[in-house]
Amino acid sequence: MGVEAVNTILIVEDEKPINDLINMNLTEAGYECVCAYDGMEAANLLERERFDLVLLDIMLPGINGYELLDYIKPTETPVIFLTAKGSMQDKVRGLRLGADDYLVKPFEIVELLARVEAVLRRAGKGQEELFVDGLRIDTRSRTVFRGSREISLTMKEFDILLLFVRNKNIALFRETIYERVWGSEYMGDSRTVDLHVQRLRKKLHWEDKLKAVYKVGYRLEV
Repeated sequence: MGVEAVNTILIVEDEKPINDLINMNLTEAGYECVCAYDGMEAANLLERERFDLVLLDIMLPGINGYELLDYIKPTETPVIFLTAKGSMQDKVRGLRLGADDYLVKPFEIVELLARVEAVLRRAGKGQEELFVDGLRIDTRSRTVFRGSREISLTMKEFDILLLFVRNKNIALFRETIYERVWGSEYMGDSRTVDLHVQRLRKKLHWEDKLKAVYKVGYRLEV
């Protein structure tokens, strides 16, 4: 079994509760996180360490996010802006300055995790193998193994599995699962999602791990 490469993410956010929440969820998802609470602290960390991704607030004490982005660009480290500045003008400015993505507060953690995963993948730094509860998930070949035995999953079952694994211990709404996996708007019929989750649960023997959450959806408890 291979060794899982862990991506290191620098979180630059001056509001400690938000910083702590992002750190907790990204760590839970298998990332290694380093936190900074102002622009100068972040600049010092970037000088000493290499990161796979920077999550960057714009309104920071001292050096703001735009100024810090100029400092980051020569390192070719991808950056996602996390900000309350949600106007189209602000988004265009951030992207033109070189940010890889732009996420407006408040945001859902599941969306943040999806954006992080997408930016890392585009940068060639995505996690190619994931390990959870004795499973080895190869995201390149879209195969799943328990030990040496391959578990046969349909395309949708594999996509649902990835969604749960990348959002471990987070309750996912049925509409979130449907929209992320099927790529279209959820119309309120939960049978499609329920059927696929039930089949996945049976194939993986996850009856005690893939839990139904009343009036919400499902959560992978590991």
